[in-house]
Amino acid sequence: METQQGLLDSQSTRVLVVSFGCREGAQLWLEQTGCKYDMLLDPQRKIYKAFGLGSSYSKVMNFGCLLQYAEYVALGQEFPDIPPRFLEDLYQMGGDFVLDEGGKVILSHPCKNPMDRPEVAQMVATISSVGHPTSL
Repeated sequence: METQQGLLDSQSTRVLVVSFGCREGAQLWLEQTGCKYDMLLDPQRKIYKAFGLGSSYSKVMNFGCLLQYAEYVALGQEFPDIPPRFLEDLYQMGGDFVLDEGGKVILSHPCKNPMDRPEVAQMVATISSVGHPTSL
């Protein structure tokens, strides 16, 4: 999503990346991915729970996801090199959510698998229709 940051920035939004990991691991991920967004740490996963995001071995390790990862490797795509001591829960599911200024969820996209993300254009359209929300 950060490759299309300009689209989101033009909407006067604030994008937050939420992580349940430790500060050192989160900082390493930000550095390795080049992500420019602010990160909020949620070690007790209160935000994850509030948005209904659980852990799922079957969603993360399904054949389609593993095949996609294999294709990325075959194409030479690099992945963050996170030391094992920072890998707390490989099966934690994520999501993308857009909140309006009052905190009301106006777009909810809990991921069906690790690569399931909404189109940025869909998020921008939702943001444009309501004003100045915050994206998580």
